[in-house]
Formats: sequence, structure tokens, C-alpha cells
Amino acid sequence: MRVLVVEDHRELAESLARVLRREGMAVDVAHDGQAALERATVMDYDIVVLDRDLPLVHGDEVCGTLVAQGSQTRVLMLTASGTLAERVEGLTLGADDYLTKPFAYAELVARIRALARRSQPPLPPVLVHGDLRLDPARRAATRGGMRLALSPKELAVLEYLLGAQGRVVSAEELLERVWDEAADPFTTTVKATINRLRSKLGDPPVIETVPRCGYRI
Repeated sequence: MRVLVVEDHRELAESLARVLRREGMAVDVAHDGQAALERATVMDYDIVVLDRDLPLVHGDEVCGTLVAQGSQTRVLMLTASGTLAERVEGLTLGADDYLTKPFAYAELVARIRALARRSQPPLPPVLVHGDLRLDPARRAATRGGMRLALSPKELAVLEYLLGAQGRVVSAEELLERVWDEAADPFTTTVKATINRLRSKLGDPPVIETVPRCGYRI
């Protein structure tokens, strides 16, 4: 899942990014509304976590612009005001959800995952392939009933491949949807992660390499 965090308070923005990355999400960060719009024009984000009170371009305008452009990105708006009028106004602007500061990180993560499910074809809460099971909400994977010791990135790759439901996923698509902008597109990052994941999943193999196309489960 690719997420853009738009928050002008830099310490909070980086804290949010760390939490979401630990949950296996690919996270980019912008500190003002103008930068957010620039990033949203070149990257197809699943979720934008959008602070309402932003410099340069107000969060309301960012939200309105995304809606006017027909973007499929879901917007979770953050605000310091929790009044009913503020919440209604934010949702009227086109935000998909609304969270008042201060908030628990666990609630933020749960709301992001709920929004992501709404933006994609519905998937079961637990992804299953044979004796392989992945519970995205609990960030836990098992095979043959045994817990797999997977890193957040390995879990994210496995979740994306299982969610593709047999479709071939290219390395470029994985890099775009699972890694953030800090990833070097010219490295073997995806291949190395797939190899580690295959090793941890054990036999019989479940990840197939489709020559010149990508990977699938």
C-alpha cells in the first residue's frame, strides 16, 4: 500500500511515517500542500493522510483538487478541531474519513486499512493460499500452522502478491506499491526481497517467477 503523509509538523510527520512503515506500508512525506499536490500528480497513492491546516496550499484545497481531478486516492483528513461542524465540512470537501488530533496510532492504522479496502476490489480479511495464511490486520503469516518470521517489507510483498489473486505482478509494480520514494529503481531490491521471502516460506514453493513479466502466487 502506498501512502502519502502530509503534515507540516516535521516531527509528527516522521513519527507517523515510521509507524506506518512498521506496518509494511510504503510511505512518502510532504510538509506543505503544494508539495502534496506535486507528489500526487506523479504517484498514484492509495491513501493520503492529510493535515487540514497546511502552509502554501491549505489542506481543504488539496482535498478539493484531488476530488476535482477524479483521483481514486482515499483521503484521511487530520485536524486539531473535533467539532461536528468541522467534521461535516471536511467530509463535504471530499475527505473519506476524519481523525481528530491527538489520536492513537493504532486507530490511524486501522482507519487507513479500512479506507484501503474500500478503494480496491474486496478481499477476505485473511488471505489464504493452500496452507499459507496471512492476516494483514495482525501482521502475521503462517504456513502449515507455523508462524513465519517475516520482516515488515516481506509481509508487505506477500500481502500484495496474495491480494493479486493469481495475477502476475511486475517488479516495477512491486517497487511502486510496496517501497517508497527512497528506493533505488536500479537496484535488485525486489529480487532480493523475493528470494528471502521464498526461503522463509519453504517448500513446496508458492511464489512463481514468470520470465520477463514478474511474480505470482
